[in-house]
Amino acid sequence: MKPINEAHLVEPGLAVVEVAACDDRTAFAVQELLAGRWATAPADRTTREPGEPGVRLRCHLDVRQELRS
Repeated sequence: MKPINEAHLVEPGLAVVEVAACDDRTAFAVQELLAGRWATAPADRTTREPGEPGVRLRCHLDVRQELRS
């Protein structure tokens, strides 16, 4: 994965979350749980690193914006 960009962490409440999972389905399920709670810039694909198990997914959260039920 590319290095984390400073613009995504420029102020309190912004976060970059990297999910490591055994498969795409699990990684996207975790992302969906996060998106159900906070404003999220979702990833549309996972990545695989040669020689490493599973997949990775990176999404960006704004935890200042809690979603209402």
